[in-house]
Amino acid sequence: MLTSGWKSVSMVDVHGRVTFTLWLCRCNLKCPFCHNWRIAEGLDCFTLDRKALLDELEASSFLVDYFHVTGGEPLMQWRELSSLFAEVKLLDVPVSLNTNLTLIGPLERFLKAGLVDHIATDLKAPPELYGLPEKPAKKLWELFLRGLDVVSDYGVPLELRIPVAKGLNAWPYVEEGIKRASTNFYVVLNPLVGKPLTNPRDEEWCSAHCWPDGEVKELKRKLEELGVEVHVNQFFEFPSGHTGGKIPGRA
Repeated sequence: MLTSGWKSVSMVDVHGRVTFTLWLCRCNLKCPFCHNWRIAEGLDCFTLDRKALLDELEASSFLVDYFHVTGGEPLMQWRELSSLFAEVKLLDVPVSLNTNLTLIGPLERFLKAGLVDHIATDLKAPPELYGLPEKPAKKLWELFLRGLDVVSDYGVPLELRIPVAKGLNAWPYVEEGIKRASTNFYVVLNPLVGKPLTNPRDEEWCSAHCWPDGEVKELKRKLEELGVEVHVNQFFEFPSGHTGGKIPGRA
């Protein structure tokens, strides 16, 4: 299993929860704003020392709400991850999985086996936010919607994250996704940011579409009108003299 490492105690990877977070490598998307793109492309990665991970997780287990696995796309390594989750369950630590919901078969295997207690996913409007041509991006969007159906069928709690870009109208896709999520869920709005805070995959794209403001407020208003619980990663200003925008902090 390829990883870029883990953090034994994190308070920023699942809203309102403390997690032990593991990052796995590879991804089937090419999101232009991705700041974990080196992980997604398999760079800066190494073989997971499973014993060291489990030993550290056991030592930290009294502090954390979830063992949270993110990436990249963790389900790219679903066979190895399945056995790791089984070992984590023996430590009586709940499992949270951050997945793009497009790998339906592995997702359903995990849920059917009771290996996952919480799902986090990004609702990304195709094709712009997938970083792929229109046809495959639309196909992946349909798979994402099916993934929402699967999560809802198993009743797994869901953190539905929405990357918010400047100058793009994602509302039709957001509305469609919200209607498909019939499990217990809440929304976290994540305004897309670039340098100096992150190192996005596509700097030119990010210069045009990162650092939104009005889009965040409008999307929050529309979601709350639908009765959705919404949290926003808050903005605060750059130091005086910087013209790049604002820096988000956790809500």
